[in-house]
Amino acid sequence: MSQEGAALEVYQSHRASLVDYARVITGSESTAEDVVQDAWLRFRNACNAVTLREPLHYLYRIVRNLAVDENRRAALEVSRCSVDVEAITHTIASDAPSPEDIAIARSELELVRTALGELPERTRIAVEMHRFGGHTLAEIAGSLGISVGLAHTLVADGIKHCHHRRNRNR
Repeated sequence: MSQEGAALEVYQSHRASLVDYARVITGSESTAEDVVQDAWLRFRNACNAVTLREPLHYLYRIVRNLAVDENRRAALEVSRCSVDVEAITHTIASDAPSPEDIAIARSELELVRTALGELPERTRIAVEMHRFGGHTLAEIAGSLGISVGLAHTLVADGIKHCHHRRNRNR
């Protein structure tokens, strides 16, 4: 009898007990069937490659190893898939500002509005053009009909006034 024929005889005569053995480890009949089928393929290849002294013992070892590997894989899959989405979403920081941050920002905005209202008109326009409009000092100077140096001074003075006003009200 050939080695493959002997391996097939060992497998067929012990198949039912191998499935029972795998079912005990995996807890599932269908998984046990799959494990034993995979074990047969590995066992057949091993028998074709080398002569085994205890083929039945080797076959049981393959079934055991595959069943344990299957349990590990299933447990890992469950741990990856059974994530509590609600729990995770509460741990992720929100991009939205908190109510406290909104209140602080509104308060500071009101302070800046008040401070800008206290500035002379030309200084207020220069600060608004620079900070809110994104205009360069040269553009501000051209719009107001003043030198670039004076535009710089107006913007710097206006910003300094807003900072002092904000710090005074804290």
